[in-house]
Amino acid sequence: MGNTDSKLNFRKAVIQLTTKTQPVEATDDAFWDQFWADTATTVQDVFALVPAAEIRAVREESPSNLATLCYKAVEKLVQAAESGCPSEREKQVVLNCSRMLSRILPYIFEDQDWRGFFWSTVPGAGRAGTDEMDEDDGARPLAESLLLAIADLLFCPDFTVHSHRRGPDSVEDMQSLDSCEYIWEAGVGFAQTPPLNYIHDLNRTELLRLLLTCFSEAMYLPPSSDNNILNPWVTFFSSTENRHALPLFTSLINVVCAYDPVGYGIPYNHLLFADYREQLVEQAMQILIVTLEHEGGVAQRPASPSSMEEQEVKSQEPFLHTLAMGFNTPGGLDRQSNWFEIFVHIFNIVAVIILQLSQSTGPDNLFVNYLSRIHREEDYDFVLKGLARLLTNPLTQTYLPHSTKKIQFHQELLVLFWKLCDFNKKFLFFVLKSSDVLDILVPILFYLNDARADQSRVGLMHIGVFILLLLSGERNFGVRLNKPYSVHVPMDIPVFTGTHADLLIVVFHKIITSGHQRLQPLFDCLLTIIVNVSPYLKSLSMVAANKLLHLLEAFSTNWFLFSSAQNHHLVFFLLEAFNNIIQYQFDGNCNLVYAIIRKRNVFHQLANLPSDGTSIQKALQRKRKSPDAISRTSSQETVSMEGSRPAVPAEPGTLKTSLVAIPAIDKLTEQSQVSEDGTMVSVPKPDSHHKPHTDHCATAGASDTESTSGRDNEDVFYTEAEMERRRASVASSTASYWNPTPDWVLSWKVKLPLQTIMRLLQVLVPQVEKICIDKGLTDESEILKFLQHGTLVGLLPVPHPILIRKYQANAGTAMWFRTYMWGVVYLRNVDPPIWYDTDVRLFEIQRM
Repeated sequence: MGNTDSKLNFRKAVIQLTTKTQPVEATDDAFWDQFWADTATTVQDVFALVPAAEIRAVREESPSNLATLCYKAVEKLVQAAESGCPSEREKQVVLNCSRMLSRILPYIFEDQDWRGFFWSTVPGAGRAGTDEMDEDDGARPLAESLLLAIADLLFCPDFTVHSHRRGPDSVEDMQSLDSCEYIWEAGVGFAQTPPLNYIHDLNRTELLRLLLTCFSEAMYLPPSSDNNILNPWVTFFSSTENRHALPLFTSLINVVCAYDPVGYGIPYNHLLFADYREQLVEQAMQILIVTLEHEGGVAQRPASPSSMEEQEVKSQEPFLHTLAMGFNTPGGLDRQSNWFEIFVHIFNIVAVIILQLSQSTGPDNLFVNYLSRIHREEDYDFVLKGLARLLTNPLTQTYLPHSTKKIQFHQELLVLFWKLCDFNKKFLFFVLKSSDVLDILVPILFYLNDARADQSRVGLMHIGVFILLLLSGERNFGVRLNKPYSVHVPMDIPVFTGTHADLLIVVFHKIITSGHQRLQPLFDCLLTIIVNVSPYLKSLSMVAANKLLHLLEAFSTNWFLFSSAQNHHLVFFLLEAFNNIIQYQFDGNCNLVYAIIRKRNVFHQLANLPSDGTSIQKALQRKRKSPDAISRTSSQETVSMEGSRPAVPAEPGTLKTSLVAIPAIDKLTEQSQVSEDGTMVSVPKPDSHHKPHTDHCATAGASDTESTSGRDNEDVFYTEAEMERRRASVASSTASYWNPTPDWVLSWKVKLPLQTIMRLLQVLVPQVEKICIDKGLTDESEILKFLQHGTLVGLLPVPHPILIRKYQANAGTAMWFRTYMWGVVYLRNVDPPIWYDTDVRLFEIQRM
């Protein structure tokens, strides 16, 4: 009954606020305390009892009351951060204020006139009760006070962390507390495992939810090509102003990577016990990927006192030194010898000087800074194994149905893995130096295959492909793919016996031939990945070889080649992959050679591709009769793996967020040649932006895969839906939207890299035919045995240099990642629905 009364009183307070026409004084504590002091409402209650319409009404009709409500809530959090929440009542006030601000902030952000409110200085908005700092804190913007209070409260003893008090009467001072000793979980840079406390986990989750809501101002700004516009909330929180930046970063990444949803493996344990750690892990992951979006810079906000900045820099130096040296805890080494102490002292001084010099150019993002500095192999191993364990969790098979907990935050995990590889190249090399990278590859391929028919998961398809594109730019990735594939995760793909390279090719073939139409922009990326790894693939299975030939057969039909200005690039990619395997891995690839011989007509037809106007028009007429881009009938499908489920479209009513269009493949990658000593040498791109279309085709690189489409001259920040509408309107407005000419066909036909394959066919086809006739062979195993022991040494053209297309960051992909990341955050936070029904502008919310 008491809880009902509490909700009723809270609702009455909300009604009072919305109906008052006169401003309520900030000193009227009796009125304002109704919202947080005497209530025990859950976050779901707050969202239900404070309707969106009433928040907007207060914002428009009583703006001073809304401003005072925000100010008073922040004031309560600041006071609690100072006092350390010694009583249960104060802890409840913190939770209630956090929930109220989480509810209100999105409606502040959606109104352009209100967006700067939290960055204005409010008299008396600083920390109360400190005489020395009153003057400085009085000028501190409300946003800064709020963020610093949240940071302090995330390391508040007996509220969010375990207390280190030595006696019942001792009190821990929040201002002098060393939060590096209160890191939430053992792992990177910290060896002690704190006792598990679900109340602490719940409180951390509430505060992280509020922090994420603060960061979400980015959702209410339209996509912009200016990557220098930073989120002021993230910029301040990840700067040296936040003395808890390092322990918080370490806590977040350790909580995520140490999480094991299965636990001891007791069947159905997730149905018997509530897992409060999972909620914390989800919020921690989302905070990490949002704070890691920007490398750093100066946001538009008032400067803070330099003395405070220096003080907070120094407060982090001891633990920064500890992390940099690779110690687990301060004082973890034997310091008996004086020379060691002198050395450490000198090292500290040098480290401080370097740190201050690096910060003199501007406030860098400390979260990115710390992520890039992780360097111990045991830390890399902890992070990689943690991410692999979580990514593999939904793939786990058990004899008892639904007996194991399945996590749902794999998209956030993929973004975090991307950030790790992007900002810490040593981590990327660690991932690739052993077969552990395959523990990341297999779940990514599983997600790609599972999502290929679901248009609401097109973003998941993109992030998975981007990660594989990044990995494929490194030689070690191609080498690791030769490991036999024996895990057999249930996917609806043909059963095969082979390597992880075969798995990759079979899944890519499935995506191209049975994915939805919106995946077509990814075809270039998928084939680029295959080209990048092809020089290192020692032995493709017959299934994978046939899949590659089927793709070439489909992409090389006349009507497909002529129907778009870009389609011939797909043929160039496939021919380049075949050439790489023949030139560098001929000995073990008899299956592919046999498949090429069987489908030799495809190569002959390409070599004799008609280029006269009559043939082109006939091909285009055929296209209108059969609009399907890829033939599925000749793909030689076999029985799918046991236990697999077919990929299905999204259920009607599923919400999805729009994405900006991705740049073309030549904007996504830069070309590098592998030199004789194995090093990469960058290949400069031809400067052909201002040349006519036909000249561009004639002067493109050897592989002729440079983009010539108008897509790259358009604004890449159209959403994909807008791009589709633009293309459809242009196509419907004029029948001559694309008119291939004989000159255009000849411009790329003469550059088709067919010489190596034609030479192979010229040498091997007569030999195979002779053996079949002489021995009366009808069994392909004998032919494969002959090809396996054959050689083309001295018969093929001189091997071409290996050309690798490495992923390169650009404004287009940066904007894509921002919209995708915030779209995931929007859709994943449905209980409570923080941003639902607000005027989000970064993306569109669409219902399937």
